[in-house]
Amino acid sequence: MATEIKNLQPQAVWNYFYDLTQIPRPTGQMDEVTKYVFDFGKKLGLVTEQDEVGNVIIRKPATAGMENKPIVTLQAHLDMVPQKNSDTKHDFAKDPIDAYIDGEWVKAKGTTLGADNGIGVAYAMAAMADNTLKHGPLEALFTIDEEVGMDGANGLKPGFSRGDILINIDSEAEGKLFVGCAGGVDVNVSLEYKEEELASPEEIGVKVSLTGLKGGHSGVDIHLGRANANKLMARFLKEAIGFYGARLAWIEGGSLRNAIPREAFAVITIQEDDAEALWELVSDYQDLFRKEFNGIEENIKFEAGRIECPKAIMPEEIHDALINAVEACVNGPQSMLQDFPGTVESSTNLALITAKDGKVSVRFLVRSSSESRKMWVASAIESAFSLAGARVEFDASYNGWQPNIKSHILDVMSHAFENYYGKKPEVLVMHAGLECGIIQGAMPDMDMISVGPEIRFPHSPDEMVHIQSVARTWEILTKVLEQV
Repeated sequence: MATEIKNLQPQAVWNYFYDLTQIPRPTGQMDEVTKYVFDFGKKLGLVTEQDEVGNVIIRKPATAGMENKPIVTLQAHLDMVPQKNSDTKHDFAKDPIDAYIDGEWVKAKGTTLGADNGIGVAYAMAAMADNTLKHGPLEALFTIDEEVGMDGANGLKPGFSRGDILINIDSEAEGKLFVGCAGGVDVNVSLEYKEEELASPEEIGVKVSLTGLKGGHSGVDIHLGRANANKLMARFLKEAIGFYGARLAWIEGGSLRNAIPREAFAVITIQEDDAEALWELVSDYQDLFRKEFNGIEENIKFEAGRIECPKAIMPEEIHDALINAVEACVNGPQSMLQDFPGTVESSTNLALITAKDGKVSVRFLVRSSSESRKMWVASAIESAFSLAGARVEFDASYNGWQPNIKSHILDVMSHAFENYYGKKPEVLVMHAGLECGIIQGAMPDMDMISVGPEIRFPHSPDEMVHIQSVARTWEILTKVLEQV
């Protein structure tokens, strides 16, 4: 039962997290969850405010004798990524998350769990509610709509938070401290076309389905070499069209700009005499994909089945241009950071593709801790699709968070980690978009760091959070609040 989560330790953290799993809170649906944290602050008798975009801040006075310490802001975002397996019936707009305990982990049944960033929200709430903690002046800043566009952070006005130090609780690797992150930009491709009627009566309809990929976070997991469903589907379609005379009726793949696409589907037509050869080609590609991604993807399914023949198809020049552009465009890691070995500097994720009913839409999320490289990678995508005659626009660009290795909170947190774990923490730059860079723009004098418990496979239905790491991170956070 999901309520068993409420018995885990630290109990306050898990109780608040359970409450969050019961509140539908996909990006863009923030009213109920912002009311929840706003009412929480008011019931505690603490100063609680909401800004014009929807962010909520709660202020808690210092413990007696600690009034002159720096103001610490605990920060987390309220929204979650709504991802589910295709065979899972779940409406993120109204259904609670069905969370459960599996050994050392908390998971969700067939959907994202929302530990990103519900655990961070729960930590901040627990700190505000616990009157046994010792700390200086304390704030809890809850931002909205981080996962698509970082709207809450972008809407922050100077002075809404009064913190000297910001502890972002949105990283996902226990025992590691993050002092910088990548910026990003959306690359949006669009193209309109006029559908054609199917001319040959000997054509049959075929639906091709690619499922079972792991997907994952397009920043945190981009270096793992996981398959991109959109790229694999385009690869197959290029051969099916070029060598077997197939025609494309429509294609859909991916679901979110910041998630590696796990599934892609296409409907094609082909001469009935070539059907057997097509079935064999699909089988060959399934074997090829499984071989190429052996040890990375264990459950690739690539299947085709006969369906009713579609009445309309894409013009040949359009589907050729689209598939060639998808095949040509860059995807995955593009450069590495020299000062932080093993850390991706720049990457791109071909997140979504839809070509149907006379409209093509393709979306990428480009990430980089270098502003110039970010735009260079985005320009490479623009070039590929401009050659295809498509319109390409850049949107929602945000800067990265520049590391400060002389940071006071880094020093305090490092000592707390070393005392707790008996070894120095890793200090890293994250290849994902934390809100710190944007908040730094509004509040440039804030000293910042990002921490969190162990969360695996965020942005996918395999998302899980390690139970004991939640407890250990809570202990460190409470020690840091006393020492900072």
